[in-house]
Amino acid sequence: MAVDTSDLDQLQNAYKAAVEEWIAAIREEEELASGNHSVAEIDKWEAAHFKEDEVRGKVLASKKEYEDALRREQFGF
Repeated sequence: MAVDTSDLDQLQNAYKAAVEEWIAAIREEEELASGNHSVAEIDKWEAAHFKEDEVRGKVLASKKEYEDALRREQFGF
């Protein structure tokens, strides 16, 4: 009997997409940290940090949702 894993696949793909978004945010922050030392650039760098932190929160939430679904599927809880 085939098991329908479409929900798990969807959650896994959402998690992977969130991780890719997080990687991009980290790279953006790193790029701004390598720039000049003007106040405007420091403000952009700080904004990039806040964005990275927000995206990291999405990754953690997506990971938890996927892990919870795996536990339900594999262990019934």
